[in-house]
Amino acid sequence: METQLSQDPTTFATLATQLSACPHTKHDGGIIGWVDTANFIQPTTKDGSDEDDHDDCTNSMDSSLYFITTSIIPKDVLTTLIQHHQPKTGDIHVIPSKSTNQIHIVKVEELWLRPIQVPKWQGKEQQQQQQQQTDSDSSMETLRIGSHSGLNAQIPRTKRLKGQGTIPNTPTFVTSNISNNNNDPSTYLIQTNGCQMNVADSERLEGILQTQLGLRRTNDPNRADILIVNTCSIREGAEKKLYDVLGPYRARKRAGDSIAILITGCVAQQEGQQLLETLPEVDVVVGPQYIPHLGNVLQSIAQGHQLVLTEPMLIPDNYSPQQHHQQSNNNSTGNDRSNLLGYDDDFSIKPIRGHSVRAWVNAIYGCNEHCSYCVVPATRGMEQSRSMESILQECLDLIQHQGYKEVTLLGQNIDAYGRDMVPKRTFADLLHYLNANIPNKARIRYVTSHPRYFSDRVIDAVATLDKVCECFHMPFQAGDNAVLKEMRRGYTYESYMKIIDKIRAAAPDAAITADVIVGFPGETEEAFQRTLDLMEAVHFDNLNSFAYSPRPNTEAALWQENQIPEDVKRERLARVQELAAKHAMERSQRYVGTTVEVLVEDTNPRSPQQVMGRTRQGRQVYFDGDIGELLGNFVNVEIVEARTWSLVGKRIQ
Repeated sequence: METQLSQDPTTFATLATQLSACPHTKHDGGIIGWVDTANFIQPTTKDGSDEDDHDDCTNSMDSSLYFITTSIIPKDVLTTLIQHHQPKTGDIHVIPSKSTNQIHIVKVEELWLRPIQVPKWQGKEQQQQQQQQTDSDSSMETLRIGSHSGLNAQIPRTKRLKGQGTIPNTPTFVTSNISNNNNDPSTYLIQTNGCQMNVADSERLEGILQTQLGLRRTNDPNRADILIVNTCSIREGAEKKLYDVLGPYRARKRAGDSIAILITGCVAQQEGQQLLETLPEVDVVVGPQYIPHLGNVLQSIAQGHQLVLTEPMLIPDNYSPQQHHQQSNNNSTGNDRSNLLGYDDDFSIKPIRGHSVRAWVNAIYGCNEHCSYCVVPATRGMEQSRSMESILQECLDLIQHQGYKEVTLLGQNIDAYGRDMVPKRTFADLLHYLNANIPNKARIRYVTSHPRYFSDRVIDAVATLDKVCECFHMPFQAGDNAVLKEMRRGYTYESYMKIIDKIRAAAPDAAITADVIVGFPGETEEAFQRTLDLMEAVHFDNLNSFAYSPRPNTEAALWQENQIPEDVKRERLARVQELAAKHAMERSQRYVGTTVEVLVEDTNPRSPQQVMGRTRQGRQVYFDGDIGELLGNFVNVEIVEARTWSLVGKRIQ
């Protein structure tokens, strides 16, 4: 079973039909449906026995649903699954039942975690033992652990700002199809921090600002009528950086200037309404999922309100090659989002791309993994795959109509692509579909993979498909199995190395890159050495390295007794970076004397007579050439010099 499922996850339904002894699910491929665990997992006593042996259902659950569910999954199996296995989406667990003397094979298709409250001061052991709180504990701050929570609210501005006591002013915005008789259009400035997801979001923001509202970009912070800060919260200190960035704009607002200040990205989703209370000059706090509604948001705040939009919602998936925008004022759905924004928006407005040769294309949004250190599920929401047809349409528009030569498919966990679809798809299906239907010469890249879900079919696709670049980004995060378990990564050192061995066998010349975290709570020197051992076993082409940073709303941030001192983190990070540079240089040297195909992207900023491009494996290459002649072209280059992170070559005419 494990062998078949590693090659094709969709075979679980077939196996269930063939092997299951369950009369309720056998003929439906094992499907059960949603199981509301909170309503029928009963609390247990200290000795582990049930306080109440009766399967009485709670008032909040329909009794027939409760009966069917418990007849399929006995209570002891479900309790074991939730409390001991800490399941994640995609998990397959084999659990014996003491009550029925049967073995249950359970695959977790989707997982929705409710945010829970835990005292901030508690360490991991205290949480597990559920110690009783004393009177002094009642004043302790509590933290929310989980994801997919948020708030949509419209807050009237009734208070004057501190300082000169001014009433906040916000410009009036109208869509570009409404004439405002203004020869000097309003201006905007977007400051982007973080990952490729944030870059792609900012490109969509620019598309709305320019196309829908007719605004003009400015790099002068004193002239911007709209400031949008697209934030990242993956590292500690992101909130402080936000306050530093906003300082001059908040001063302008307090002085009476008509400026709109918007915060989006992960810090916005993470902090929500708290940002408006801390920074009253801010007009809008908007989660990434509401970016398509920016035009409506700006028109709303011009009426004198503050907005917070962080409630979970589905992201529209209707990319169109035609650059248009249709308002549907009469199509209100009656929910909070429609009440606040007036009508549903979409992705029909093209992004303003930040580059003319390569482009980002979203394949799947969100993440269901809930790794113990990661804030992403709480800031990017649940997984939502785009249709293969919509992704292809965007890629064709970029390559055939706009002249792009490379697209990078984006996903926080791109290997999860398609598991939320009916019928289910896989990431390998998407790669084959795009490769077969993109007619022009082009390159396809992707980020980011998860070792837990990486399949043999994806390895084969990357190794054999002509448009898919031979580069595997495979974050391992740590080399020690105990640390990986505490991280809730779902794989081991050994299983990770099996993937590497398969990649090396199928695509020997492929690049392998990764991410690693040092100083995770409880990481001993011996555990850290295992990370170095893994690096020595792989020799990564490039390695993104980070010192662990406690993030809000994550489990690991609460393990105060296991936090690693900052000086130890810095020392370990330096050792990782030194070894990573050594390996990168070794990987660069293999190119010397070979001829590689380079896609020319830019001028070398340090040497204007040179151009810069990348190999199919993602290595940067510099060589003499005219950017006006070569931009966007595929050029054969002989490599004459290896550097740690790049190559130097000469063009072959």
